[in-house]
Amino acid sequence: MGNPELLLPGKFYHIYNRGINGEILFHCEENYLHFLGLYTRYIDPIAETYAWVLMRNHFHLLIRIKENIRYEYQKPDERNIKETEQFELMKWQTISIGPEEISETKVPVPYRHFAHMFNAYTKYLNERINRHGNLFERPFKRKMITNSNYLKRVLVYVHNNPVHHNFCVHPMDYPWSSYLTCISTKRTKLQREAVMGWFNNKANFVHFHEGKVEVEEIEHWLEL
Repeated sequence: MGNPELLLPGKFYHIYNRGINGEILFHCEENYLHFLGLYTRYIDPIAETYAWVLMRNHFHLLIRIKENIRYEYQKPDERNIKETEQFELMKWQTISIGPEEISETKVPVPYRHFAHMFNAYTKYLNERINRHGNLFERPFKRKMITNSNYLKRVLVYVHNNPVHHNFCVHPMDYPWSSYLTCISTKRTKLQREAVMGWFNNKANFVHFHEGKVEVEEIEHWLEL
């Protein structure tokens, strides 16, 4: 998969991870909601989200790494501050700057944002169910997507993952994906307008999701 640090600004990625040895990631509604809260905290600052799905023992994301994002870094007063606390200090001061602006800034490393999210969720779930050790496979899988056709196909694949795994008969019936957000009119951080632009309109979006999904071909291409 290449150097895990190389999640490049402006590029689209399919991000995938699962529980180590098939470990269950989400046991109840609270778990799903907590993961989404951590996603907002750690990933929203560095990536735009186009599609997502959370399954019991794995998840899929379709994202684009943001451009021109820097941290306005301030050195903590405490000498022995923990790495995660330092990350929090930096995160809340995330700003967008252009190349012409001069500021004492630090370039974020997207891979580390994902690592912090996985570590935070692992700590949370371990405390909830009295388990120990790693929860996610390492390194997480990621695939850069440069073809507009594959963007649409991967998005449909993500939303149809619950159908493929026999959790439901239509992506509309599964609550833990971005499908319902895409067809909704409620405010969202999801890049819904861009997604609808890929399919021209909502009717085509729904139509594509009801067609045949070439699961084996896409998974082979994604190296899953």
